[in-house]
Amino acid sequence: MARDLSRLLRPRSIAVVGGGAWCAQVVKQSLLMGFSGDIHIVHPRGVVVEGIASVPTVEALPQVPDAVFVGVNRHLAIDVVARLARMGAGGAVCFASGFAEAVAEDAAATDLQAQLLAAAADMPLLGPNCYGYINALDGALLWPDTHGCARVGAGVAILTQSSNIAINVTMQLRGLPIAYVVACGNMAQTAQADIALGLLDDPRVTAIGMHIEGFGDTGAWHRLAVRATERGVPLIALKVGASEQAQRATVSHTASLAGGDAGAAALLARLGIGRVRDLPTFVETLKLLHVAGPLDAPTLSSVSCSGGEASLAADTAHGRAVTFPALTQVQRAVLSEALGPMVALSNPLDYNTYIWRDAAAMARAWAPMAADHIGLTLLIVDYPHTDATDWECATLAALDVRAQTGRPVAVVATLPELMPLAVAQRLIAGGVVPMNGLTEAIAAAEVAAHLGAPVEQAPLPSGEARDGVMLSETEAKAALSEYGVIIPKSVSVKANFVPELTGLSPPLAVKRLGLAHKTEANAVRLNVALDQVPGILAGLPGDGAIVEEMVTDGVAEILVGVTRDPAHGFVLTLGAGGVLTEILADTVSLLVPADEAAIKQALARLKCAPLLSGYRAKPAADIDSIVAAVMAVQSYVIAQADVISEVEINPLICTPTRAVAADALIRIAKD
Repeated sequence: MARDLSRLLRPRSIAVVGGGAWCAQVVKQSLLMGFSGDIHIVHPRGVVVEGIASVPTVEALPQVPDAVFVGVNRHLAIDVVARLARMGAGGAVCFASGFAEAVAEDAAATDLQAQLLAAAADMPLLGPNCYGYINALDGALLWPDTHGCARVGAGVAILTQSSNIAINVTMQLRGLPIAYVVACGNMAQTAQADIALGLLDDPRVTAIGMHIEGFGDTGAWHRLAVRATERGVPLIALKVGASEQAQRATVSHTASLAGGDAGAAALLARLGIGRVRDLPTFVETLKLLHVAGPLDAPTLSSVSCSGGEASLAADTAHGRAVTFPALTQVQRAVLSEALGPMVALSNPLDYNTYIWRDAAAMARAWAPMAADHIGLTLLIVDYPHTDATDWECATLAALDVRAQTGRPVAVVATLPELMPLAVAQRLIAGGVVPMNGLTEAIAAAEVAAHLGAPVEQAPLPSGEARDGVMLSETEAKAALSEYGVIIPKSVSVKANFVPELTGLSPPLAVKRLGLAHKTEANAVRLNVALDQVPGILAGLPGDGAIVEEMVTDGVAEILVGVTRDPAHGFVLTLGAGGVLTEILADTVSLLVPADEAAIKQALARLKCAPLLSGYRAKPAADIDSIVAAVMAVQSYVIAQADVISEVEINPLICTPTRAVAADALIRIAKD
């Protein structure tokens, strides 16, 4: 159930329940940041904090509070939360720990959490085990510890389950304006996506960054992504951890390839949420999005007065989804006039130092690099920490370039510590992005240039994990063929009794049944003639086999697999198939359902994609047939979503006219 978080996150009145240093700090923090609303204290013994006298009970408060910090022990917290809910409070932060997060140490913890949720009823609740939040827009802090935030008129919102990470991010000296910091706690009632939805209602929030340990309800994340797109607020994520559940008790190649982080990556991509890998890039990306917003092209210009820095910029971007386009004729003409014949013109540009200290001349030389087709122009300037007076010209020139061109411009210190905070604040005020670290700047640009809208349809929820049994190859192929997957013509063999094979056209494949990985068990024979089948069967281990026609005109082999990932949904993996699939590790993962366009894009991203389009004068595969096979597999998974664990075709042999499932694996609950 969606709850209105507006009173909790943007309160006009605050109450603090409890005593001690933690609760006193909450009062002090809001007063120091200039909160203009009422602040009340609830304590049975009568305390005075910062001149505010307490009342003995929540019922004795002079008004129904909008936001309440509940700073008492876990048993008392349940009673306090229930009373607040009955009186109509706007919401509460439960600071106490010892609930579900402590179940390993206390078996009663889960029951206590259930009692807490029942006590809150419809009242919004953050936590438990939660530090609360900082609202630096209104000076409202339900925050019991130190922080580094200051009042801002607009800024980014940051959400994390880690109070330490929250504190550390507020201490950044990189000029990032932080509007909100929310420590989500163990999210018993209000999940991270729900909190972010509540923050989207504040038009002063320019971007939202989330440190994510786990997703929970993927439908809620989809709703968040859709709403954020509607509001024009970009989302980024620092996703940590890997989903081991997606690999546990699996037997397919797909599980080993798609396990770990693949589900999380696929979900973030589907939602259009940009992903970063470390905290410095997290901060720099939020700063870029706050000042410039999402970039309209994955193209960069670099401007520096050093050839070494120009080379460093080019190398830093290597392997990332951004480029330094060659200069256009128009750019060359303007640059040549501004810099003269002694400067070699290129992008990245080393403009030498002929025009240093002349801010107007520097701006004339830099402005052509901020052309309309350039997503972000990087002006590389490291300010000395001794005396930066001589670098004032660079600041003025950067501000002038932004004013002249109206294009996204960043001043980048190659070393993060060489961007002074005062300079950063000046640049932001002038619409220029100050960026601490060249690596972080280019990583941030890559994310900001590739933010997309979420897929309209929410991902298929995984539901509860199911123990499954593995179908035989013949059963798996028969099940998939009912949904449109093409399979070879075959005959089943039981107890080495060879049935009539005259309906099959050699060459043939002979395979033992009941094995997930037949090649490893030496249970496959290929290019078999009709008269060789009896002898082959006698030499294969085990009982039961399948004899089928081989596909002889294949141009590529593809893996198509789906695994149930409890954390993210059903993960669809496409990759280079065959016996070397795990060595090649050439895969792309999506979430079910994926449409035909997304499947074609995924196929094009594979390293083996040239084989599909016709490599070295060989015929191309029928892409439409491959897509049809993938869509058929998805249809089967959707129909069996309650009971399916995993499905795999490996290989799907791709020919110029069709795509044939040469082997298939299904693990499904038999109930």
